[in-house]
Amino acid sequence: MKLHYFCFTVLLTFFVTSCQKNVLDKLPLDIIPDPMVWNDESLVNAYMTGAYLGTTVLTNESEDVQNTGTPFFTMFYVNNVSDESKSTSNFSGNAYRFKTEGLKIGGGLMEWWEKPYVVIRSLNQLIERLPESTLSDAFKKKRIAEARFLRAFNYFYMVKRYGGVPLITHVQQLSDPQNELFAARNKEKEVYDYVISEAMAISEELPAVQEDIDWGRPTKYAALALVSRAALYAGSIAKYGTLQLSGVIGIPGEESKTYFEKSLAASRQIMDANLFKLYNENADKTLNFRNLFLTKRNSEVIFAKQHDGSDKDFSGAGWSYDYFQCPYPNGWANGIHDAPYLEFVESFENVDGSSAKLDPAVLSSKLWTMEELWGKKDPRFRATVYTQDTPWQGRLLQFYNGIRTAEGAITTTGSYQGILANGDQKSTQTGFGVMKYLDESKDNVNSSTAGIFGSKQDYIVFRFAETLLNYAEAAFELGQMDQALLTLNQVRARAGIPLLTTLTMENIRNERKVELAFEGHRYWDLRRWRIAEGVLSKDMRGLRYVLDFKTKKYELSIREKVDGTVRSPIFQNNNYYFPITLARTANNSNLVENPGYN
Repeated sequence: MKLHYFCFTVLLTFFVTSCQKNVLDKLPLDIIPDPMVWNDESLVNAYMTGAYLGTTVLTNESEDVQNTGTPFFTMFYVNNVSDESKSTSNFSGNAYRFKTEGLKIGGGLMEWWEKPYVVIRSLNQLIERLPESTLSDAFKKKRIAEARFLRAFNYFYMVKRYGGVPLITHVQQLSDPQNELFAARNKEKEVYDYVISEAMAISEELPAVQEDIDWGRPTKYAALALVSRAALYAGSIAKYGTLQLSGVIGIPGEESKTYFEKSLAASRQIMDANLFKLYNENADKTLNFRNLFLTKRNSEVIFAKQHDGSDKDFSGAGWSYDYFQCPYPNGWANGIHDAPYLEFVESFENVDGSSAKLDPAVLSSKLWTMEELWGKKDPRFRATVYTQDTPWQGRLLQFYNGIRTAEGAITTTGSYQGILANGDQKSTQTGFGVMKYLDESKDNVNSSTAGIFGSKQDYIVFRFAETLLNYAEAAFELGQMDQALLTLNQVRARAGIPLLTTLTMENIRNERKVELAFEGHRYWDLRRWRIAEGVLSKDMRGLRYVLDFKTKKYELSIREKVDGTVRSPIFQNNNYYFPITLARTANNSNLVENPGYN
């Protein structure tokens, strides 16, 4: 692996988005001596800010970003390479190649290797040096536990990509033996065990609730949420995966029960704490689900990355998801950077039990209003997706692709009797956009005031609904069907859809798909269940609307192959693990490449 050595300093960039700016008056801005850092709370806090900025996967799932910590177009890739949505931006070619060519030995998209090792080294430095400082034991205990949490978090985001990676938990020195400097990969099981054991240990060190000034730092329950997720992943990989490279990738199948039990126990601790509950403040179920993602510090949030809009340009800590996802012309360029697939839309059940699949013959048999088309759907649908005639800032969004004139012809250019021949949203390519995290009442989505990264919307990393779904899945895998059903139905009850009386694994998987949509889960879920080869190797569809001028209803038809007609999406078996890449194995001969990359 490539090693990074540096003379230990706290750089100015650590302070740019920190509230600790007064410390910069103490010394020249370019360097602060090592001993001073560990004896000054403000400097230690600023140091940790740098580690958070470096951990871009908190919101981005990639180290390929515009500036350090600044999620840019790469923030959408985890949606675009799954079966949730396609990219509509000028940078969509990266996701398209990922989907239609598969991962290659050169790597590239959604990597998480070089940057985490830089962050991990800085965290190792803090963990080793802070105990020697003159600061209070209470402060040191909290910050060391926080650093250990972030280190485990980084390793989890590596292991879910690559399988086993080198576990480095101390500060390397040039004088270390060569086999330590150029470390070999640990087994995948060893990395998962490390993440789980570290997170469990620090759950006893971190506070249950952070004081207001520290709100947003990890807590006991953030650590347990990491265990809940990581152990569930490990259990799935053990059950559905294959052991290869003598365990460097894969986990022995007999270990699955142990990991599911660990996930179940961690989830149970969160549930029994009575500190969190499903957000349920609005009688209108659609409004309630929308507000869950717009209300800061609500009852469902376990751990979130906070944003206040102060870093709206390219300074490093801002966020732009809602800015890019909102409808045109509010969003940057054309807005609507993710266009959900029709297959994803069909995953939302109808509340009356009727089929949610759209039959092309039925669609073409009549003209439709949007209420006739979508009125029976799970209320979460309209809180997650916007489409034709969705209300937005006092108007209705228009996605139609032509007008059936009074004379019976279809016009697709210019206007007809004062009405645009194509709706004001032009074309989303699939007929849908992402509503989740969008607040039409705020200036987050206003290109003239928000700036590219000026969103004030927090991003939720762990929330209680995921904990319940993790618990339900782990219980199901352990044969505890009653507990699994009871827990999953809590999520469905909050959503406002009928409760299930029996439970299948497909029920659990679909519930995760719709509840956790566009939160960075679906792609990794498909991989850990080892079903991505089937789900992601098919052409996806969209919906086309044509406005009927006389009735103001819509002719509907299915758009086939919305990702393009040249190549179809494919997920190859070896892509369950990312390549280590030629560059990294050339730099460190002790790194063995994953199978299928040559």
